[in-house]
Amino acid sequence: MKTKFELEHIGINTPNAEEAEKLAQLLSLMFNLEPRHGQKSEFGGPYFECMKAPFLGANGHIAMRTPDLTAAVEELKGKGFSFNMDTAAYFEDGRIKNVYLDGEYGGFAIHIMEK
Repeated sequence: MKTKFELEHIGINTPNAEEAEKLAQLLSLMFNLEPRHGQKSEFGGPYFECMKAPFLGANGHIAMRTPDLTAAVEELKGKGFSFNMDTAAYFEDGRIKNVYLDGEYGGFAIHIMEK
């Protein structure tokens, strides 16, 4: 059975907190979204995460969500993709919560998260 994936958000690298806030405000205004503040990023609604400092990916990252991350990781490994397990975060029960794939795709890192 193929795993179902949905776009969670697009992360955009900016050089600093000021630029992240400006971009999040602009995207929120543009698309009638509510801005949100975070520790490492500013959000333009649920779709745009503006990083307060450059992170993985030359341009940023693409976050995908899936209902069963463990199954998704196994499926992607079977297709020849690998993961940067140093980036993995876990639920309290030990299940994987999110993880980045190795490499960049069009200048973006990709991370998969459990829905």
